[in-house]
Amino acid sequence: MMKKVSIYTDGACRGNPGNGGWAAILEYKGIRREICGGERQTTNNRMELVAVIEALSRLKEPCEVDLYSDSKYVIDGLSKGWARSWKARGWKKSDNSPALNPDLWEKLLELSEGHKFSYNWVKGHDGHPENERCDELATGEADKFI
Repeated sequence: MMKKVSIYTDGACRGNPGNGGWAAILEYKGIRREICGGERQTTNNRMELVAVIEALSRLKEPCEVDLYSDSKYVIDGLSKGWARSWKARGWKKSDNSPALNPDLWEKLLELSEGHKFSYNWVKGHDGHPENERCDELATGEADKFI
């Protein structure tokens, strides 16, 4: 039986592009772990992706993952199969324009293998406790570069 893990993520950017931060909360059987980091001169979407990548990289075995994010880019890219389609087309979108962030999508797809996902979009800045905490951590990381 797979372990069931809840992952909450958020990315932030001061300017877009600008200095960015990412954060994730992993919960398993009442145990909660917060992780965060940041980068100079990045984009909000890159930070959203990095948050999920960093969280999944902490999992040591295949899990049932309830993923929560306020990023439609991340949730739709995974749940609607967009990222897999972009990869299959050589990182091109359906209109033949280049898909953005192929390096991160590649890593995310790789880390997703073996896990069973439930994708949950949450409205940002709407009082969701874990989303608010991730936002606080991510913006704090972005602010470290000021």
